[in-house]
Amino acid sequence: MSKKRSKQIIRILLLLGTTISMFYVPWPLLKALIKPMPGTVQEQVDEALEHGFDGIIVYVDKAGEPPAYYAAGWHDPKNKIPANPHALFKIASISKLYSAVAVAKLVHKGQVSLDDKLSDLLPELRGRIEYADQISLKMLVQHRSGIPNYTDTPLYWVAPKETNEDNLALVLDLPANFKPGENYEYCNTNYLLLSEIMDKVLGYPHFQFIQTEVLKRLNLTNTYASLDGVDMDRVMSGYHVGYPLDLKTEKVGMVASAEDVGVFLRALNDGTLFDGEEQAIYSSIYVYEHTGLVPGYQSIARYYKDIDAVVVQFTGPTYFEGYNWNLADIIYGRIVKIIRKRG
Repeated sequence: MSKKRSKQIIRILLLLGTTISMFYVPWPLLKALIKPMPGTVQEQVDEALEHGFDGIIVYVDKAGEPPAYYAAGWHDPKNKIPANPHALFKIASISKLYSAVAVAKLVHKGQVSLDDKLSDLLPELRGRIEYADQISLKMLVQHRSGIPNYTDTPLYWVAPKETNEDNLALVLDLPANFKPGENYEYCNTNYLLLSEIMDKVLGYPHFQFIQTEVLKRLNLTNTYASLDGVDMDRVMSGYHVGYPLDLKTEKVGMVASAEDVGVFLRALNDGTLFDGEEQAIYSSIYVYEHTGLVPGYQSIARYYKDIDAVVVQFTGPTYFEGYNWNLADIIYGRIVKIIRKRG
């Protein structure tokens, strides 16, 4: 076979492969990626509605500039209430940053050690959680315990539990997913156990400690442990594709405004949140950014050192089987690019 003929066949095969692969391209993602970049953050926020989001909130804190607030879509789509950039939102796993800070502060105060074992901290779990005598406090913080994740229980989000006791019961007596310290697996059970440990060590609810050591220190008045006592009109509606009811009354963790999350994140990253060796302890155990996802609510909170900017984004609805999470991340990335471009 001639070289010319071989090249022709290769070109045909490549073209055929490209044509076939086009049938499997996630077009919503490709559309979001290749669309021309708008000139402003607000234009990009508005554009998010074209990708299927009911509402979006963005907070930007860039050094040397006043904080900026953006919103588009609906705060409450059923009642046609416009999106409010100062609304409260369920921040889901972003709350793990606050818990990790609390752990670092307790370690610094000498009230716990990163080497303390789960079986010593919560003796009632001996024989109920595999390797409890080998799982350290540090492993819990870093998702290296091997304990099964209670939110991975089949159909968990159809009827989520509201108490730590009920959630923990879902994984008691199950085999570990791996031996402690030998792997990494993101696991909400780890932080459930950390909350129980902190409550026991402190002798009072650990969120009270977070209020004193974090929220009051930063003058954050729009961050709450749960929906209890919160004006529900201030909470942004949350919908999940395929489910008709507003999920905002479901109690699934902390709620906060985008601004409060942003102020916290800057203080976390610039070190003003810490005293003494607290930041060194924190740096040894956890990350400085996070995302969050519960039915109806998805969030991203990150700090960018190169532009000295904090960017927080809240979006809804959610769709676990679709591309909503990826779309939210693309929109977020484009917002960061706009901020970088304008200098």
